[in-house]
Amino acid sequence: MLVALTGIGLSTAAGLNAYIPFLVVALLARFTDVVVLPSGLTWMESWWAIGIGTVLLVADVVLDKVPVVDSVNDAIQTAIRPLSGGIVFAATSAAADLESSTWVQENAWVPFVAGVVLAAIVHAGKATVRPAVNAATFGVGAPVVSTIEDGTSFGLSLAAVFVPLLVLALLVALVVVLVTFRRRRRAATRGPDAS
Repeated sequence: MLVALTGIGLSTAAGLNAYIPFLVVALLARFTDVVVLPSGLTWMESWWAIGIGTVLLVADVVLDKVPVVDSVNDAIQTAIRPLSGGIVFAATSAAADLESSTWVQENAWVPFVAGVVLAAIVHAGKATVRPAVNAATFGVGAPVVSTIEDGTSFGLSLAAVFVPLLVLALLVALVVVLVTFRRRRRAATRGPDAS
């Protein structure tokens, strides 16, 4: 179960910000023994991958704070976030532990696909909610929501690696926030006279 929670947490975090969980995994693999990358993904801990990831993270953090530009960035990230989710799921030491399973050895694509699907679902929610936040707050909410998303991605990435059970609580909280926002949005669009 902990194996799955690590992958789920990292993939979910990638749905919010592709580069934070990537860099968390890459830096932990480079400087510690906490994350041991499978042989096919050791490129993640190279200086060039960390450097490119850092530049892309800075660009994403800045662009995601600007109303309208954030929606364009989300459109571009539609391919990147799910791919990042697949890579970080497959790259974690938890995914490497799964390789001891004969079934996973024969179906090595499963952790990658699971990460892609999870990150895509979270990204779709983020990309759907953001324009509504921008419209409701006249763009003032974009930097606030973006900062919360980045913080959640970072916290979820660390929790996934160090305290996988905490991922459950964080995911429940994320779902509650999204459902609450969606209900409020529906109620606002129906108007005060609708029952």
